[in-house]
Amino acid sequence: MAIPQSLILLALLLFFTLSTANPNPNPKLSSAHEELQHKGFPIGLLPLNVLGYTLNRTSGAFAVNLDGSCKLTLPPDNYLATYSERVTGKLVEGKIAELDGIRVRALFQWWSITGIRSSGDNLVFEVGVLSAKYPARNFNESQECENRPRRSSS
Repeated sequence: MAIPQSLILLALLLFFTLSTANPNPNPKLSSAHEELQHKGFPIGLLPLNVLGYTLNRTSGAFAVNLDGSCKLTLPPDNYLATYSERVTGKLVEGKIAELDGIRVRALFQWWSITGIRSSGDNLVFEVGVLSAKYPARNFNESQECENRPRRSSS
């Protein structure tokens, strides 16, 4: 059982190294990206194709709308990650809970990322009962989705 858990954690590490693959040199950040920063998270947790978002400042419930589902291939092992057209959850200072809409393919099946916590210079990613810690600096830049034209900088 320890081997599959290790592979899942490796897949999560690769999933959240998005900032190293094809970042846009002139990203136009959305207010959703800015809200992530305000709550203690790096902007690279969201791709660049954000159309808008809603946030209930009392409960923390949020919804991020993308301009379509987003597929990312993560090097070096070519893990496939997807963002749904709508990503939802609860965002409070240092914690994203009840996350729905982000999945990674590992061990021949899809795994949902259910939560993310900020812990000093690290992020802790939750997949059900499993969790893994990775440096937050790996997510300092947002990535373009595959098979989409680059956004203009105007």
